[in-house]
Amino acid sequence: MLSIQDVLDYCDLDSGEIEAIAEHEHIPVTVAAEMSESLLCTPEGVCQLHVMILENIQHAFDAGNLEHVKELAAAYQHLQRTHPLPSMARH
Repeated sequence: MLSIQDVLDYCDLDSGEIEAIAEHEHIPVTVAAEMSESLLCTPEGVCQLHVMILENIQHAFDAGNLEHVKELAAAYQHLQRTHPLPSMARH
């Protein structure tokens, strides 16, 4: 049986990014990990990942949960470094 760490080690995203997907989609972390791998296969999917985390940041900010905003911002910064928006989305 795979542990959650085994699942996360398989992914191209870190745990903060996977947890943000799970939060956004209201799904278990293991399902979010699987979803992330398919999203990373296309430029549109990468854009969707960026939108998910940005929407989470906005929701946490609106709720006044500044500690969670910081956590999500760190996850987003990592996503920007490792999986930047495709050039087609920057125009």
